[in-house]
Amino acid sequence: MATDLVPMSLSPNLILPEDMRPKLSQVSNLASIPIIDLNEDQNGHGNIVQKISQACEEYGFFQVINHGVPEELCTRMMNTITEFFNLPPEEKAQFFSTDPTKEVRLFNYYLKVKDRENVKMWSETFSQPWHPHDNFSDLLPKNPPQYREVFGEYAKEIGKLNNRLFSLISQGLGLEEDCIQKKLGDNPRLRAQGNYYPPCPEPELTLGLAVHTDLNALTVVLQSEGVTGLQVIKDGKWVSVDPVPNAFVVNLGDQIQVLSNGRYKSVHHRAVTNKEKLRVSLAMFYGPNKETWIGPIEELVDEEHPPVYRRYRQAEFLEEFMRQEGTRRMVKEAFEIRNQGKPVN
Repeated sequence: MATDLVPMSLSPNLILPEDMRPKLSQVSNLASIPIIDLNEDQNGHGNIVQKISQACEEYGFFQVINHGVPEELCTRMMNTITEFFNLPPEEKAQFFSTDPTKEVRLFNYYLKVKDRENVKMWSETFSQPWHPHDNFSDLLPKNPPQYREVFGEYAKEIGKLNNRLFSLISQGLGLEEDCIQKKLGDNPRLRAQGNYYPPCPEPELTLGLAVHTDLNALTVVLQSEGVTGLQVIKDGKWVSVDPVPNAFVVNLGDQIQVLSNGRYKSVHHRAVTNKEKLRVSLAMFYGPNKETWIGPIEELVDEEHPPVYRRYRQAEFLEEFMRQEGTRRMVKEAFEIRNQGKPVN
């Protein structure tokens, strides 16, 4: 998608069938997802654990403030990823690839539509690895010139925040602080994804990102201030996740729902577009590597709470994820014990 010039109307390969359009007028005006102050209750964190547990059960999403990541670093990171997307198309072209196995790539999401060509989403996406300690800078763009340095600093801070979040989420389930991270295994799969949504002339006809759940365990998202776009399903209705100054959006991925035996939720969400303002987000994903075995944590399974999911190797989950590419994916559902032997689509 050309980002230097937005067309007055959408080409056919960007227009969704009527039943897939966002129906923006029907988005709920209810209160947005919970906002949790990580500085609250410094003596023991009891209240924070309770609030996060409730958010994980009821929403699968929450925002955190006073999270410890310097505000100026978040600003530099957002400015830098925006600068990358604003590079000349010929410079960004070196990263463009339709091969999902590439470590670093620029691409467009799409949806498969019966009896017509695929519909492209109104966005550009840049995917790359990240790590809180290891040096991965050689894989990253050289332009903007500060990209590698800023992203390295940012990755270290998100690593610390992830550790704290996993601890609080584990405690909310009545588990040891390090339980979930141990279950996710060594050498986790760490991916970062920048999403660029230019102003759209007809937001009712398309989406920035299609409806999906995250395949990993935990996602920490930095989004443009003052521009709404992220929406989540709550009680069957779309709810807007309004940006909060100096906050991160945190959402649970499919692996947390499986590990918690269905107690915590990985919910469907999407990104919509708007006519006036550019929106950018940066998602930091944390998930198990391909060799890790995932299943309901033993302490959460008993006679009253039988296992909802079977155990699987993460490579099998990723294979199912790729099999459902271009659809409204229902990947974890394929591993429900009641669905064994039944196709899920």
